[in-house]
Amino acid sequence: MLQDGTVHVHEPDATPTRTRLIVDVDTGIDDALALLYLVASPDAEIAAALCTAGNVPVDQVTVNTLSWLEVCGRPDIEVAAGSQLPLVAPLMTTEDTHGPQGVGYAELPPPSRSRSARSAAEAWVELTREQPGELTGLVTGPLTNLALALRIDPDLPLRLHRLVIMGGCFHHPGNTTPTSEWNVAVDPEAAKVVFDAFSIVPPERRPIVCPLDVTESIEMYPEHVSRIAEIVGLAPSGELSPDAPRGTRSTAEAPLVRHITDALRFYMEFHRDQGIGFLAHVHDPFAAAVALGAVPYTTRPATVDVELDGRLTRGTTVADRSGMWKRAPNADIVAGTRPAEFFDHFVERVGSYIRDLNLPPSKN
Repeated sequence: MLQDGTVHVHEPDATPTRTRLIVDVDTGIDDALALLYLVASPDAEIAAALCTAGNVPVDQVTVNTLSWLEVCGRPDIEVAAGSQLPLVAPLMTTEDTHGPQGVGYAELPPPSRSRSARSAAEAWVELTREQPGELTGLVTGPLTNLALALRIDPDLPLRLHRLVIMGGCFHHPGNTTPTSEWNVAVDPEAAKVVFDAFSIVPPERRPIVCPLDVTESIEMYPEHVSRIAEIVGLAPSGELSPDAPRGTRSTAEAPLVRHITDALRFYMEFHRDQGIGFLAHVHDPFAAAVALGAVPYTTRPATVDVELDGRLTRGTTVADRSGMWKRAPNADIVAGTRPAEFFDHFVERVGSYIRDLNLPPSKN
């Protein structure tokens, strides 16, 4: 089966339509930024935030998500917890990358509410049954919850408008093993379940995969945070300077700017320790912008599968673009974007939202 290797170009809509989302996260510094971006987006509506074990254990992910949404001014969004463990493998977490609680140096207030009574897998199934064809799924962590939902209801892919996955790498080094990306490496079996299950959807609804090949070009620097603070109306502080002592905490008056700065300092210090530079790869906000169709990107169709048995390659995503497997494409892989345009969009949207959130109430 010869596959169509055409590169498809996607430009932002001049008049964006509202996107209703199921967001599945392992919050996580860049997951938190993605949630903030979506909350700040007038063309996004989060139906539920579902929590999976990944960057930190699922109970901590759930607390982080509840607290972060409250700080972002959205305590009304349902937050449901998923499985404590991947489908087969023991759980890996990455506190060295995201901090002991998963949000770097940020100290979030404890949540004032409880998680949902239903599980994340139940939420996937029930929400798509209640709103067939209307919901876009965005997964920025391991795919465990969605795989468990597919066990309950194999027809779920036919009811989802679109699925966007941050995960995998194809022509780029891995960030967990030499060939594997973190979200897939944590639960390779779940990733395979999902890619196999979504093979039944029509071409226009194939999952969009945002791999490291592109997301590692989304490099956030201290100046991006300074631009957000400027939009909010805060004076330049230099708190996120690479020359400041390790662990320097923000004193910004706006809580969200303070938490973003403290979270990103930890993440940037980690990247510097790895020899990458004082920057942060913010994979998940880019995937969120793709889910909204709010940024330019290109895709190529492919058949994606996941290596489960390789002694050196377990968790590797493999893409067949030439039809060697004689299987139809089951994914559209993001192949490129324009990072500067993404950050202009992200900074303006997030900065404006925080500014408006911190404005004193009107006396009228």
